[in-house]
Amino acid sequence: MAITSAIVLYAVTWFMTMFIALPIGLKTQGDMGEKVEGTHDGAPANYNPRRKALYVTVAATVIWGILVAIISSGWITWHDLDWTAKLPSVADS
Repeated sequence: MAITSAIVLYAVTWFMTMFIALPIGLKTQGDMGEKVEGTHDGAPANYNPRRKALYVTVAATVIWGILVAIISSGWITWHDLDWTAKLPSVADS
């Protein structure tokens, strides 16, 4: 795997993990009963982006490491995912 591919894979993994983790543990102002004037009841009351980013970074790094190990080992290749059987062989490129 090239370094550029590894960086792109990490970025995609990190953002997907962040989107999954965003609603976890979130308490809204409506839930807490402490609505700030001018905000919606669904606005977060206890959002800590640094803590969330730290947890996401740790989780994404573990997931990324597993993905890199699977891809680098050759356990899963592009040809395993080619349902049309139209990809050229590696020797042809």
